[in-house]
Amino acid sequence: MQTILIVIQLIVSVALVGAVLLQRSEGGALGMGGGGSGLGGFFSPRGAADTLTRTTAILAVLFFVTSLGLTLLALHGRPESSILDSAPPAKTISIKPMQLPAGPQVPAVPSPH
Repeated sequence: MQTILIVIQLIVSVALVGAVLLQRSEGGALGMGGGGSGLGGFFSPRGAADTLTRTTAILAVLFFVTSLGLTLLALHGRPESSILDSAPPAKTISIKPMQLPAGPQVPAVPSPH
Protein backbone atom coordinates (compact mmCIF):
# COMPACT_ATOMS: atom_id res chain seq x y z
CA MET A 1 0.00 0.00 0.00
CA GLN A 2 2.83 2.35 0.86
CA THR A 3 4.52 1.73 -2.48
CA ILE A 4 1.32 2.58 -4.35
CA LEU A 5 0.96 5.83 -2.41
CA ILE A 6 4.58 6.75 -3.09
CA VAL A 7 4.08 6.22 -6.84
CA ILE A 8 0.87 8.30 -6.76
CA GLN A 9 2.71 10.98 -4.76
CA LEU A 10 5.47 11.09 -7.38
CA ILE A 11 3.04 11.37 -10.29
CA VAL A 12 1.01 14.08 -8.53
CA SER A 13 4.18 16.01 -7.67
CA VAL A 14 5.43 16.02 -11.26
CA ALA A 15 1.97 17.00 -12.56
CA LEU A 16 1.75 19.79 -9.98
CA VAL A 17 5.11 21.20 -11.00
CA GLY A 18 4.05 21.06 -14.65
CA ALA A 19 0.71 22.78 -13.95
CA VAL A 20 2.42 25.57 -12.02
CA LEU A 21 5.01 26.11 -14.74
CA LEU A 22 2.33 26.31 -17.45
CA GLN A 23 0.49 29.14 -15.71
CA ARG A 24 0.97 32.71 -16.81
CA SER A 25 3.13 34.76 -14.48
CA GLU A 26 2.27 38.23 -13.17
CA GLY A 27 4.36 39.88 -15.88
CA GLY A 28 2.99 37.63 -18.59
CA ALA A 29 6.47 36.65 -19.73
CA LEU A 30 6.04 32.96 -19.00
CA GLY A 31 3.20 30.55 -19.52
CA MET A 32 1.62 28.71 -22.38
CA GLY A 33 -1.90 30.09 -21.93
CA GLY A 34 -1.51 33.23 -24.02
CA GLY A 35 -1.82 34.13 -27.66
CA GLY A 36 -4.48 33.23 -30.29
CA SER A 37 -7.83 31.75 -29.63
CA GLY A 38 -7.12 28.31 -31.05
CA LEU A 39 -10.02 25.92 -31.69
CA GLY A 40 -12.41 28.74 -32.46
CA GLY A 41 -12.47 30.22 -28.98
CA PHE A 42 -13.14 26.90 -27.25
CA PHE A 43 -9.96 27.14 -25.20
CA SER A 44 -9.47 30.88 -24.91
CA PRO A 45 -6.66 32.38 -22.78
CA ARG A 46 -9.18 33.01 -20.00
CA GLY A 47 -10.46 29.44 -20.21
CA ALA A 48 -6.91 28.10 -20.12
CA ALA A 49 -6.14 30.13 -17.01
CA ASP A 50 -9.28 28.87 -15.26
CA THR A 51 -8.52 25.28 -16.22
CA LEU A 52 -4.92 25.49 -15.04
CA THR A 53 -5.96 27.13 -11.75
CA ARG A 54 -8.56 24.42 -11.12
CA THR A 55 -6.07 21.69 -12.08
CA THR A 56 -3.46 23.15 -9.73
CA ALA A 57 -5.95 23.24 -6.86
CA ILE A 58 -7.01 19.63 -7.43
CA LEU A 59 -3.41 18.44 -7.66
CA ALA A 60 -2.52 20.36 -4.48
CA VAL A 61 -5.36 18.65 -2.59
CA LEU A 62 -4.22 15.26 -3.91
CA PHE A 63 -0.66 16.04 -2.86
CA PHE A 64 -1.73 16.83 0.71
CA VAL A 65 -4.00 13.77 0.91
CA THR A 66 -1.25 11.43 -0.27
CA SER A 67 1.20 13.09 2.14
CA LEU A 68 -1.18 12.53 5.06
CA GLY A 69 -1.78 8.95 3.93
CA LEU A 70 1.94 8.23 3.79
CA THR A 71 2.43 9.76 7.24
CA LEU A 72 -0.36 7.67 8.75
CA LEU A 73 1.03 4.51 7.14
CA ALA A 74 4.50 5.29 8.48
CA LEU A 75 3.14 5.76 12.00
CA HIS A 76 0.88 2.71 11.86
CA GLY A 77 2.05 -0.06 14.16
CA ARG A 78 4.32 2.11 16.28
CA PRO A 79 3.61 2.06 19.98
CA GLU A 80 2.27 5.33 21.28
CA SER A 81 4.80 6.96 23.53
CA SER A 82 5.48 10.37 24.90
CA ILE A 83 8.70 12.26 25.28
CA LEU A 84 7.74 12.85 28.89
CA ASP A 85 7.53 9.09 29.52
CA SER A 86 11.10 8.51 28.35
CA ALA A 87 12.62 11.46 30.21
CA PRO A 88 14.92 10.59 33.11
CA PRO A 89 13.55 11.37 36.56
CA ALA A 90 14.24 14.90 37.70
CA LYS A 91 16.90 15.28 40.38
CA THR A 92 15.87 17.03 43.53
CA ILE A 93 18.00 19.95 44.57
CA SER A 94 18.27 20.78 48.24
CA ILE A 95 18.76 24.41 49.05
CA LYS A 96 20.56 25.17 52.29
CA PRO A 97 20.18 28.53 53.99
CA MET A 98 23.22 30.78 53.77
CA GLN A 99 25.28 31.07 56.95
CA LEU A 100 25.79 34.70 57.95
CA PRO A 101 28.83 35.64 60.05
CA ALA A 102 28.17 36.47 63.69
CA GLY A 103 28.12 40.20 64.41
CA PRO A 104 28.61 43.09 62.03
CA GLN A 105 31.96 43.31 60.42
CA VAL A 106 33.36 46.60 59.27
CA PRO A 107 35.84 46.51 56.42
CA ALA A 108 39.30 47.58 57.38
CA VAL A 109 40.08 51.12 56.30
CA PRO A 110 43.72 52.01 55.83
CA SER A 111 44.88 54.80 58.11
CA PRO A 112 46.20 57.95 56.50
CA HIS A 113 49.98 58.57 56.92
